[in-house]
Parts: sequence; C-alpha cells; structure tokens
Amino acid sequence: MKDKVVLAYSGGLDTSITIPWLKENYDLDVVAVCVNVGQDDDMKAVEKKAISSGCYKIYIEDVKEEFVKEYLFKAIKSGAVYEGKYLLGTSFARPLIAKKLVEIAHKEGAKYICHGCTGKGNDQVRFETSIAALDPSINIIAPWRIWDIKSREDAIDYAEKVGVEVPVTKEKIYSEDKNIWHISHEGGDLEDPKNEHKTEIYEMIVPPEKAKDEASYVSIYFEQGIPKLVDGKKLDPVEMLHVLNKVGGENGIGVVDLVENRLVGMKSRGVYETPGGTILYAAHEELESLTMEKNSFHYKQLVAQKYAELVYDGLWFTNLKEALDAFIDKTQENVTGTVKLKLYKGNIMVAGIDSDNALYDEGISSFGASDLYDHKDAEGFIKLFSLPYKIKALKDKKAGK
Repeated sequence: MKDKVVLAYSGGLDTSITIPWLKENYDLDVVAVCVNVGQDDDMKAVEKKAISSGCYKIYIEDVKEEFVKEYLFKAIKSGAVYEGKYLLGTSFARPLIAKKLVEIAHKEGAKYICHGCTGKGNDQVRFETSIAALDPSINIIAPWRIWDIKSREDAIDYAEKVGVEVPVTKEKIYSEDKNIWHISHEGGDLEDPKNEHKTEIYEMIVPPEKAKDEASYVSIYFEQGIPKLVDGKKLDPVEMLHVLNKVGGENGIGVVDLVENRLVGMKSRGVYETPGGTILYAAHEELESLTMEKNSFHYKQLVAQKYAELVYDGLWFTNLKEALDAFIDKTQENVTGTVKLKLYKGNIMVAGIDSDNALYDEGISSFGASDLYDHKDAEGFIKLFSLPYKIKALKDKKAGK
C-alpha cells in the first residue's frame, strides 16, 4: 500500500497543477483537502476537478462557523491590524486550514502534507509553522521550492501540458485569496507600485465613487467584545458576516491598497477588500473608547500591534498568542453596548454609542460644575505635572542655555 500525502487544495492555479506534479515525482497517493472558509467556490466542481486531476480522495471541510467564532471574533476583540491597514484576512485563515490538514493526515495515516505556496510568500511559513506546532513528525512537500516552474506564466504552461483547467490566464494573472472575511489581489500590474489599481478587480465592494448617493446606517450590539446583534436582530456568526459584507460592499467600505513588509524579507503590494470586517473593527473600537479606562485602552493598542505581527507571521499556535488572548479577554469584560455607524461612499462615521458600562459621564465632562471635579483642583495638578519641565528650564537658564 502506498504512503499518502495530504494536499491543501483550492482548485486554483498552484494546487491544480500540484496533483499531476506529485504523481509524476512521488510514489504517493494524493488526498486533497479543500477547507471551506467562505471562498464561495462551487465545492462540487472543486471535488470533481480534484478527482479528474488524479487525486486518490478528496475531503471538503466546511469550517466557516469555526473560522468566524474562533478566529475572526478574536481578531475583532484584539483590534489587530498589520502595518496600520491590513485586517489579516488570509493570515487568520491559515492556522485553521493547517489544523484541518493535520487532522486529516492523522485520519488517513499520511506522513506528508503538501501545499502550493510559493517560495517567496508568507503562507508557506504560516502553514509549516502551524503544522510543526501541531505535529512535528509530519513531513512537508513544497513544490514551489523544488520544481522547475519559476513563474505563474510557467505554471499556466504546465497546466496546459498536463491537461488541467485553471481559473487564470496570462491576461488575467492576479493571485487572489478569498474567504468570508476578505479577498486579496496580488500580482500582474499590481507588482508595480506606480500603477493605480483597477477597480475592475473588486469582487466584494462597489468602488466608493460609484456607491449609492444616500448614506446607510447600521447598528451593532457587542457583548464582552463579541458582536451579537445587527440592527437589533440576532444573527449566527456566518450570517452576520454575510449581512455586513453586503451593506459594507454596497457603500464602498473596506478597500486597502498596501505595500507591506513580508515575513520572508521583501516588500509586496496587495489590494484587500474587507467590507464587513472593516465595519466590525470600527464599531468595536468606538465601543472600547467609551467603556475602557485610559491605561488599558492605550496598552491594548500596543498588544494589538504585537498580536497582528504574530498572526501575520503564522504564530497562532504559540504560548505568547494564548497569553495575549487572556489579556485581551480581560479587557473586554465591560465592552458591551451598541454602536451606530453611518456608511457613505467608502467612509465610516460614528452616529452614536450606548453602553451601560460607559465611563464617559456627561456631568463630569461638561464645562459646568460637578461634585467630583472642582475647576480649582486643576491648578495644583498642573503645578505638579509641569514640575519636571520647570526644573529643567531653571537648570538650562542657570547654565546659560
């Protein structure tokens, strides 16, 4: 009986040509695994294509709910944004996909896992680091680091040679990754930062300048940092993302054009569409501003940056990430309430925040008198606060500076 290799399979260019390549170069049965994180593919067609391409067996794993509840809700609570722009749509999906690959490798008794990530990309690190953390005994096959194919054009030529249909052409050569959270676009004319990206590539949103002329309002209720209601309606996690993607998309919300620093050391450019996620991040941050005290709010911003780096670098299954989750969960205990947002042609504006846990007190913050704050108290506070700078100025004057 042959040994088996579990292949992370999407039906895209890279993984489509990997099946015949594996069969040409290894004496292994190929078990394809397509993990459905909301990419909207025709899974019956994906299954049929994998079998016709030569795989021994295929698994279609629907993990959309797990993806939203166990990964994306943690994203929202953390506030993680990579390099100030990227909401980590691809990055958050990779550890879950790796987890499913390992589970099926165990089920099938497979000694190998294969992925179609390029040798220049981040995903190879994310997959392999996650697999190593879950089962270090599994061996990795990474064709892009071995084969003679050097470019996407070469890959298309190979697909034609072996008779495998692929969803790209040399004219439309963008590399795209889609899930319920976002879609990314890379490659082609985007590789030159001088080129303005074409809005024709958008799949989830309407270009802001073509969005409808009237504003949309959306209200989101959070409970301890987790979104529960949209416009007063309780929605399951997957349905909630679909609803918010729709309202965000039709208002041109959530496009980012980013030159980012890849983990492997080079810069790359990507265009990301994240309509629903952008709305949830904005609403959650507004609620935190009302319900979280100053030091926790400021320190959590530092934690969010580190959390984003860990996720981007594929370090999901690590002690540090778990420790940061514990800190974040503590900060979310009072992040309960409703945020109303106004959406208009790519812009998000807050239209109201309401929480029983609000730390804002109109009586204290207004310019009028208050039992808890006497205007005269500010004089002594300012004298003490400014004392170090007063001392320095006196020393400088004495020294003739």
